Amino acid sequence: MMRRFLNLSDAGGDAVAAMLSDAIDRKAARAGWPKAKPDADAPLADHVLAMVFEKNSTRTRASFDIAIRQLGGVPMILDAGTTQLGRGETIADTARVLSRYADAIMIRTDDHAKAEELAEYASVPVINGLTDLSHPCQIVADLLTVVESGKALPGLELAWLGDGNNVLASLIEAAGLFGFHVRAGVPQGYEPEAGFVEAARAKGVRVDIVRDAREAVAGADLVVTDTWVSMGQDHAHNKIAAMAPYRVDERLMTGAKADAIFLHCLPAHRGDEVVDAVIDGAQSRVWDEAENRVHAQKSILLWALGKL
Repeated sequence: MMRRFLNLSDAGGDAVAAMLSDAIDRKAARAGWPKAKPDADAPLADHVLAMVFEKNSTRTRASFDIAIRQLGGVPMILDAGTTQLGRGETIADTARVLSRYADAIMIRTDDHAKAEELAEYASVPVINGLTDLSHPCQIVADLLTVVESGKALPGLELAWLGDGNNVLASLIEAAGLFGFHVRAGVPQGYEPEAGFVEAARAKGVRVDIVRDAREAVAGADLVVTDTWVSMGQDHAHNKIAAMAPYRVDERLMTGAKADAIFLHCLPAHRGDEVVDAVIDGAQSRVWDEAENRVHAQKSILLWALGKL
């Protein structure tokens, strides 16, 4: 059966745990090596990864590019502005053609239905590099960063501040897979997608939606936020006003546990969702989190291609 990774549940908890273990081992094995040097076993030698970008990207693009190279393969980058996708070629036809050229396809797009359609018509694995619904690749990197910080996932208390967006949806999905709890401080009208919340609660984990930022972070092991206004959103002014009480600053961080860590998937709008003193502070693991996108993507690719 063709594997796809559109949401974390496509792989399941055991497979994601295997990805984390593999990522830790591969990261340690190449410590100090030049970034473009392939891993010793080069498990994806002669493989091609097609990367389709309908939305701009820094970390997803760079980390998948380096990831496939370190696994011994080569990247092929396509975007809407320089391909027939931008002139109206169907997703189905694009899927059929790219499947003849590449061994796997990563897509970053606005509409999750496009990723679903691509996966339906592709004959190679399809990976969700971000959609409006979910961001599973980011969350594998986040979980890797949490584990590296010495925190166990079962029982973890995660506080989210701000927009109930795709990143929060995938964190809630991860909570159900690994048995940790989420307390989301979000304004009215910006709650996370209900299907993810209900699915996690059905697995016995606690997902609380609260309006008070201090209540959200109280006793948390992990504090997470994201940019308040995503690319393409046209209601920025009102949204920023609604989000202001959820800004992560030094005072808010004091409500979390003393050894709590802070994550942000970037890009950060300093002074909006987070202040300099937090993102650059001692509790921040943001730069480890960004690096871990590479190690996480490698293990996701290996799983998708049946090598993990």
